Amino acid sequence: MAGLPAIDAPVRHTGQGTPYLQEPGVVLLAVPATDIRGMAAFLGGYDPELAFPAYLDDPTTLPPAEQLCKTAGQVCYASFGPKRTWNADGERYLANIRVSGHGSVLEHASFSILLYGVSRSLTHELVRHRAGTAFSQLSQRYVSGRVLRFVERPEYRDDPELHRLFCARIDAAAGEYGRLTEMLLERQRSGGRILSAEARTDLRKKVQQCSRSVLPNETEAPLLMTANARAWRHIIEMRASAHAEVEIREMALRVYRVLRQAAPILFGDYEEKDLPDGTQAVDTPYRKV
Repeated sequence: MAGLPAIDAPVRHTGQGTPYLQEPGVVLLAVPATDIRGMAAFLGGYDPELAFPAYLDDPTTLPPAEQLCKTAGQVCYASFGPKRTWNADGERYLANIRVSGHGSVLEHASFSILLYGVSRSLTHELVRHRAGTAFSQLSQRYVSGRVLRFVERPEYRDDPELHRLFCARIDAAAGEYGRLTEMLLERQRSGGRILSAEARTDLRKKVQQCSRSVLPNETEAPLLMTANARAWRHIIEMRASAHAEVEIREMALRVYRVLRQAAPILFGDYEEKDLPDGTQAVDTPYRKV
């Protein structure tokens, strides 16, 4: 089905049926919707000799995110007249933004991405990015063990012994979680004061918030993350770097690939490179825009 870019990740199962994922899933859910026609009254309010209204007659269409960022930059200098940079040169215009470091105009374009197949260990690092970002993450207090899944680290996938130990470990964790949940539910039914609550959802929540204590950092922790283009660039530069931790680097690489499809001018200056260990990284000559 056609739509916004996505990189899917398959779900696998251990011999005992415990679900796990080996790669991060990256699904772009929202991009800017830009319509500059509403600027007509604004542009028409200036001296007619400036010919500002013709700004809306540009014959070249830019993708929405790029149009929004270019317009933001041109607002800064009232660059709407015939001598302005036209959309046909939009790529050069935004390249100059990167060269000059005038990255504030990139903060107007936001992208929302669903991330799954990511571990609690990874997301503890990811949510440290605060500026220009928003997060909505699965709560282990409010969801049952039926959605419990795990994430295998890249180092384990091609090593039979490490993979076997991983599978055994998550089977044990899922089993212990299930047993502990049933024990706590039984105590709740028998009137245990600590686990009591008035609402049915609160009863279950009190059990789950206790049971989750046995779950490892390899537990999957899906989240929806929104960030503006400048923030996404910072995240890519930090987390898709050759110096980044391998699990989060794999995720950031996929985020970059999705964003480059959606906004090629804003993210087209990055280059992928192969590393000696067989993994990849991303770099750009225009860091910290």
